[in-house]
Amino acid sequence: MSKTFVKTLRDAPKDETARSAKLLIRAGYVHKEMAGVYDFLPLGLKVLENIKNIIREELSRIDCEELQLTALQKPDIWEKSGRWSDQEVDIWFKTELAAGGELGLAPTHEEPITDLMKTYIKSYKDLPVYAYQFQTKFRNELRAKSGIMRTREFLMKDLYSFSADEAEHDEFYHKVEGAYKRIYERCGLGDCTYQTFASGGIFSKFSHEFQTILPVGEDTIYYNSDKSIVLNEEVVIPEVLNEFGVSKNDLEKTRAAEVGNIFTIKYKYSEPLGLDFADKNGEKKTVYMGCYGIGVSRVMGVIAEKYADDNGLIWPEEVAPFKYYLVGIGEKGVKAAEEIYAKNPEKILFDDRDARPGEKFADAELIGIPVRIVVSDKTLENGEVELTNRKSGETARCPLEDLKAY
Repeated sequence: MSKTFVKTLRDAPKDETARSAKLLIRAGYVHKEMAGVYDFLPLGLKVLENIKNIIREELSRIDCEELQLTALQKPDIWEKSGRWSDQEVDIWFKTELAAGGELGLAPTHEEPITDLMKTYIKSYKDLPVYAYQFQTKFRNELRAKSGIMRTREFLMKDLYSFSADEAEHDEFYHKVEGAYKRIYERCGLGDCTYQTFASGGIFSKFSHEFQTILPVGEDTIYYNSDKSIVLNEEVVIPEVLNEFGVSKNDLEKTRAAEVGNIFTIKYKYSEPLGLDFADKNGEKKTVYMGCYGIGVSRVMGVIAEKYADDNGLIWPEEVAPFKYYLVGIGEKGVKAAEEIYAKNPEKILFDDRDARPGEKFADAELIGIPVRIVVSDKTLENGEVELTNRKSGETARCPLEDLKAY
């Protein structure tokens, strides 16, 4: 910690109202540039990368490939789908080129990836294709709020599927459902995040959202006693309730934050943009599509909001920037702590600052690393170190040699 420029802060900006944002700023994970725009500092970037790696691993399991599309967008392909108009999409950031002409900063990427695939999909033999990216999106929201949970610039994972027909699409869609559930489980949100029926718009009867129960969430969801039926408020109408065999009185109501969504979009983009393929009989067919999103920085904000207490953040182990927060007290304690750190620098945040133990302990709780290790002259009298679990608050002693071996 003596080698990082980041410092914990006593206070967050006065205009910040979300608890998660206040804690992330104070603990040195993010820095606020302006409303809805945040920098991710070294600790915050580690959390983002850990979430991204979880997503990568789970998408690799279902044969998805990663690519990187451009943020700058030319108007023509968006005009074909009807989404360049500010009347149709009112969140564009647009700019004039010095050489003349207009460009936009992509709020999403259905059009460009559909256009790109025209180069690579010609035949049924080229299908299916499952391509995704981690990309900074730009949305000119009227009001940014809830810290990094709703911003004008944010990191998103967007996945697009290209299939020969509905049956092939449906098979992959179900695989994505499973992958998303594993992702949220590994991010520490598995026991409070539910696949939720939402409006499918013009494409299908339903789409699916993944909603995390959260008092400060922007959405309202309804669920039955065992949460086997979870509905977004927008679809809680008599027709849908009859379909699920429930009445509104059978359902509980709560606030939630959307952390992902999956859509069947059929031919909405492939048809106007001309993404076709030749089937086994040589007949021209239109590619059948789906899209699947996760707001990576939003997930980080939801975790920070969900798992925190009055003293600071509480990171689940797989997303935490480090597993251990190490403190040495006393001459022998500091020397032993240095030896522990030298062997495991990638796992440990070593608080080697010239500061009082109480200040270090307070920062350990604020920063929210899963396990605090204290090595002091006193604990070393018995050849031990002290371990404190950030989530439970439980403290135990462990032989120093056992810790080194572990």
